[in-house]
Amino acid sequence: MSDFAALHDLTGKVAVVTGGSRGIGRAIVQALAEAGADVVIASRKLDSCERAASEVRSSTASGAEAIAFHAGRWDDCDRLVAETLQRFGRLDVLVNNAGMSPVYERLDDITEALYDKTQSVNLKGPFRLAVHAGTYMVEHEGGSIINIGTAGSLMASVNELPYACAKAGLNALTVGLADAFAPNVRVNAILPGPFHTDATAAWGVADGEATFVPLRRLGRPEEIGPLAVHLASRASSYTTGAIIRVDGGVTRKV
Repeated sequence: MSDFAALHDLTGKVAVVTGGSRGIGRAIVQALAEAGADVVIASRKLDSCERAASEVRSSTASGAEAIAFHAGRWDDCDRLVAETLQRFGRLDVLVNNAGMSPVYERLDDITEALYDKTQSVNLKGPFRLAVHAGTYMVEHEGGSIINIGTAGSLMASVNELPYACAKAGLNALTVGLADAFAPNVRVNAILPGPFHTDATAAWGVADGEATFVPLRRLGRPEEIGPLAVHLASRASSYTTGAIIRVDGGVTRKV
């Protein structure tokens, strides 16, 4: 194995990915597993997680487990850490990827319940999970926490304002936890821009028609995976508190 490959080798590590059954989360799961990590795929729909776990086991040499999980519930955050430790005996990497963005026509259509749910799934739950997992990592062999935010947190649009507000909070959480958990646990964030996922259909934008993106296309989920592996591995051993944009240049002037 080359020195470069060795730096990115995650063999013997255990990674938890929330929202890991589809889209960007699924691509991150696959990349981590291909780098050697055993993976826990956590999402609300257990059958989807189990299907993804089966695909990982059949396509890599890594172990994969499915755990039902709601990102907005603190009890579920605690249980996810506990079940991961029960099944694998360790936790080295956490990827806070689960999120939701409500669709609405007018700002005053947003109900209190919808606003609270958006904050819970995108910020409250990730806060609890990162704190709980990070505390475990500090007390054991260290680790890496990766928060998946959005480029929209830097230039909030009226069409996704509650979501952008929550994800801006996730940026602040990344910086704060990088300080709190140093030096043995690194905390970084990835901010995807417009990506081609299940949600893209709601935008009415096709992959080849993204003229508002300097690279003239939507991102592909698999373009996030290598960066997640880098941040999870020893290759990024001097990187913490970083907020990295992967947006085709959309926020280049921000």
